Amino acid sequence: MVSFLSRINRVDGPASSIFRGWASRAIGTSIGGSIARRIALALMSLLLASCNEGVLDPQGSVGIAQKSILIDSVAIMLAIVVPTIVATLAFAWWFRASNTKATYRPEFSNSGRIELLVWSIPLLVIMLLGGVIWIGSHDLDPAKRLASETEPLEIQGVSLDWKWLFIYPNQGVASVNQLVIPAGAPIHFSLTSASVMNAFFIPQLGSMIYTMNGMRTQLNLRAEAPGTFRGLSSHFSGDGFSDMHFDVQAVPADQFATWIESTRSKGPTLNDESYAALARQSVNTRPFTFGAADPELFEKIVMRQLPPGPGPQADLRGPRIGLLSPRIYAPREE
Repeated sequence: MVSFLSRINRVDGPASSIFRGWASRAIGTSIGGSIARRIALALMSLLLASCNEGVLDPQGSVGIAQKSILIDSVAIMLAIVVPTIVATLAFAWWFRASNTKATYRPEFSNSGRIELLVWSIPLLVIMLLGGVIWIGSHDLDPAKRLASETEPLEIQGVSLDWKWLFIYPNQGVASVNQLVIPAGAPIHFSLTSASVMNAFFIPQLGSMIYTMNGMRTQLNLRAEAPGTFRGLSSHFSGDGFSDMHFDVQAVPADQFATWIESTRSKGPTLNDESYAALARQSVNTRPFTFGAADPELFEKIVMRQLPPGPGPQADLRGPRIGLLSPRIYAPREE
C-alpha cells in the first residue's frame, strides 16, 4: 500500500490532486476491512490510469477538440441531472410524514408553470447538445484535412490477423506494429482491412475509425509535440485481438527523415509474396520494418486483387502461430 501511495504521489494529471488525499484515507482506515481497501485500490488504479494515455490526456489537435466536446456535453447534461437529484431529495424531505407545514393536496392534477419548467429544461439541453454535436461533427470530420501550411504525410494502414501494417507510399517503406510520424505535421491515413472488420484508434490523438475489407476509410490526425502514444484495435476481431496494439512515435522532422533513411537501408521488401506471408494469422508479432514497399500494394488490398485473410474462424493451433520474425517475410531466393 505504501508503494501504491508513492506511485500516486508521482502521478501528474487532472485526477492526481483529487485522489491523493482520498487514497491515503481510504487505505489507512479500518472500516470495511481488507476487501473494501482492495476495491478502493482497484478503482483508484483504473481512474488514475484513465487520465494517462487516454482521451482525457490528448496530445493532438483532434484529441483536444474531442476532449472539449466531451467535457461540454457532460456539463450540459449535468444541468438537468443535478437539479433533478436535488429536487428529488428536497421533495422527499419536505413532504415527509413529520412535516406539518407541507400542504396535502390529493386533488392536485395540473400546473402550467410546473409543466413549463419541467419541459423547458430538457428542451434546452437537447438544443445545446444538438448544437455541440452538429458543429463538432463537421469540424472533426475524419476525412477533413487539418488546417496546416505543411503538406500532410500519407500513411496507408491495413489491419491484419492480428497486427497492423503501415505503408509510407511516398517514402517507399513500411512497418508492422510500429508507427513513426513527424511531430507537428498533419497525418492523412488511408485505412482498410485485409480480414474482418476492425477499428483503428490512438486515444491521445483522437478519432477512432473502422477498417473494412474492400473499403477505404480516411482519417486525419496530428501530434502536437514529440512523444510515444499507444495505438490499438478497439473492435473485437478474434483470438489475437488483445495483443493487436502498436506504439506511435512522434519525433521531430529531422529524426523522422533519419528514421526513413535508416529503414530504407535494411529489412525485406514488401511485395505480393511477402504480403501473403504477413497476412497469415499470428499473435504477439514483434515490430519490424520493410526497407522497400510496392507502391501499388495498398490498392491491390482494397480492390481485393490480393486474397483477404482467413478471419478468426481459422484454426489457430497450427505451427504458423507464435512470435514472428522479420526473416519469414523476406522473398525466397531462386
